[in-house]
Amino acid sequence: MALLSVEELDAGYGDLQILESVDMAVDDGEYVAILGPNGAGKSTVMKSVFGLTTHMGGSVLFDGQEITNLRPDQIIETGIGYVPQNDNVFSSLTVMENLEMGAYILDEVPQDRLEHVFDRFPILEERQDQKAGTMSGGQQQMLAMGRALMLDPDLLLLDEPSAGLAPDLVDDMFDRVDAINEDGTAILMVEQNAKEALKRCDRGYILVQGQNRYEDEGTVLLNDEQVRKDFLGG
Repeated sequence: MALLSVEELDAGYGDLQILESVDMAVDDGEYVAILGPNGAGKSTVMKSVFGLTTHMGGSVLFDGQEITNLRPDQIIETGIGYVPQNDNVFSSLTVMENLEMGAYILDEVPQDRLEHVFDRFPILEERQDQKAGTMSGGQQQMLAMGRALMLDPDLLLLDEPSAGLAPDLVDDMFDRVDAINEDGTAILMVEQNAKEALKRCDRGYILVQGQNRYEDEGTVLLNDEQVRKDFLGG
């Protein structure tokens, strides 16, 4: 049984339908990438899993539990973490306060998880008293990921983690995502850097106009002539 199962999902915003009969799955500990052209519905899949869109049909199951109509705060409690692409830190709060917010559903901040986050992102320990809004884009992205890891999620949703980063920081960000996955956390990631994502992920999905177009192992998609022509620039 898949850890996450998206089945014939129809979703959008208000009366605007974006996704049509989308199927997707992530196994325990798996690393899955969602790719496709702009406007394909990639981020909408992510938001739908996290309860942030209008549900129009189909279902989302996590660890065998129906979560289709749960609120985001309830979905967090099932074991899913989410890092949106934009506005993903509390700018006026310090790094430490942001991390503490990641554990807000608990009675107290789990020190072992805090230490784990600091081990994974040492810059956060060094800057723990700094206001998040004064950090660089790459540091804010690390903070957002660290905050999502404070509850030790079974699945981490990442929406465009490399967006806006300087080219020399992109590989570092991918390395950090790899390390999180190697720790045992399943990853579902939307990513603009399709070639790099396919090199690293276990499987990939390619969406076009809100529908499934391709699904296969990352390296298979990377080497597929039609996929390369249509979506990877040849």
